[in-house]
Amino acid sequence: MKYVILIPIYNDRESLKLLIENINYEVRDLNHEISLVVINDASSQQIIDSYPNIENIRSFEIINMKENRGHARCIASGLKYIFKKKEFDFVIPMDGDGEDRPDEIKNFIQLSEQSGEKSVIGERIKRSEGLFFKICYQFHKFLTLSFTGQSIKFGNFTCLSKLTIKKLLDEKATWNSFSGSLKKIEKDLISTPSIRGKRYFGPSQMSFFNLLKHSLSIISVFRKTVLIRSALFIIFYILLIKSNASVITSIPLVLLLIMIYSISSLALRENLEEFNNSLENIHDIDKLK
Repeated sequence: MKYVILIPIYNDRESLKLLIENINYEVRDLNHEISLVVINDASSQQIIDSYPNIENIRSFEIINMKENRGHARCIASGLKYIFKKKEFDFVIPMDGDGEDRPDEIKNFIQLSEQSGEKSVIGERIKRSEGLFFKICYQFHKFLTLSFTGQSIKFGNFTCLSKLTIKKLLDEKATWNSFSGSLKKIEKDLISTPSIRGKRYFGPSQMSFFNLLKHSLSIISVFRKTVLIRSALFIIFYILLIKSNASVITSIPLVLLLIMIYSISSLALRENLEEFNNSLENIHDIDKLK
């Protein structure tokens, strides 16, 4: 079968070079065609480098974008490009910094061989970040489950069938949140354990603010459910505190209203017209193999 590994990258050339060497090593014994598509999200540094160790890679190209539009949109544009321009059976999106471990690619491929048109997700069972980030990440999962009813324990590292990608390209939420959109359009996903690795070079790019934005973007995909649950919470909470109303007891209501406003604002990023025209943002393509 034909597999395309999709790698979004921004200003991380050293990590990308090491990642591609590791991918080349990990797929050496697989009896499948493995191709690489790197989406260079308008990096300010030079991304092109020498890649001597790609003998196990069928083809390798770097898509250079005109404007930086963020990680989720980078993946969305890559999926659209692959769907229109490449022959494939599955696409494996993965981060370019080493946090998605190349040695797990074989697990995805082995499961996909028997999955038919089902897609495979890497469910996070262990993370490598510090304690503070792990606590924030657990809060993110709790917040998502509480307000959407969805348990989302995976990120970009997945193995997507052609049918799933077709659904993602028809879903405007994909332009805003990859994992939220995937959870929305696919109810029957195959799961495999995945360990979050360490970055090859430099500190993690996922700050607290970026994690919060990421979490709210996922929640915004299910905003109808969020509004219903929020309304029920507000009614219940007002009845609970009506005899002890104060500035302090009103804080949860204020925070909830801020969250609703935030997800409403993020939901405006779901623009199907922009998504459909995303390939117009391609500046040029470097075909390295």
